[in-house]
Amino acid sequence: MNSLIKLELTRALRNRKFLFFSVIYPSALFLLIAGNAGGTDRIDGTGLTVATYMMVSMASFGALTAVLMGNSERIAKERESGWVRQLRLTTLPGRGYVIAKTASAAVVSLPSIVVVFVVAATVKDVRLDAWQWLALTGAIWAGSLVFAALGVAIGYMASGDAVRPITMITYFGLSMLGGLWMPATTFPTWLQDIAKWLPTHAYAALGQAIEQSQSPHAKDVTLLVVYFALFAGGAAWLYRKDTLKA
Repeated sequence: MNSLIKLELTRALRNRKFLFFSVIYPSALFLLIAGNAGGTDRIDGTGLTVATYMMVSMASFGALTAVLMGNSERIAKERESGWVRQLRLTTLPGRGYVIAKTASAAVVSLPSIVVVFVVAATVKDVRLDAWQWLALTGAIWAGSLVFAALGVAIGYMASGDAVRPITMITYFGLSMLGGLWMPATTFPTWLQDIAKWLPTHAYAALGQAIEQSQSPHAKDVTLLVVYFALFAGGAAWLYRKDTLKA
């Protein structure tokens, strides 16, 4: 399994397009959205400045990109090409393939988080305590596992041709409706009520609470745990179903 993890990491790091969208793109979006905002401009209803709010949003968006986009398309295409079937003929346990995919995506997601933080600190002069930087990194990185599980589920659910549109609809829908691209407080009331129950909204709320020196809200943590259980359970069921087909 260690050899497969190394192979997956090598492939991910050699994919320049994937690295651009998961590492560079979120930082560029941060500068585009928060670049002209003043240091004291605040997002209504959050108590956070535009820079601090968007820093967490774009770091979360980058991690989401790495684990969701990276997992779903690769798994679907490898199933279609017969690579997954060949791996089943080796001594690699079934869970090893899924773990290798998740581990490689998680490693790539870490730079996307750190780069956004560095850009925010150097360009927009965002200042936090050392414990907050560490807690933010850990919370966003750990929370990305929810979407890694979703990526695995989509990869086993969709065919090679259908996986991209399904992934893109899920990816953009969760990002926009969850408040990663713009504050959910700007949405109509009915849309805010929907956003509060999405995993991306709860995901970003973890970091926002840390920025305010608060503990994450129990509702947000519970939502993420429930979504992780649903996505991971769905991925496991789809994996077993795919194995029986083979």
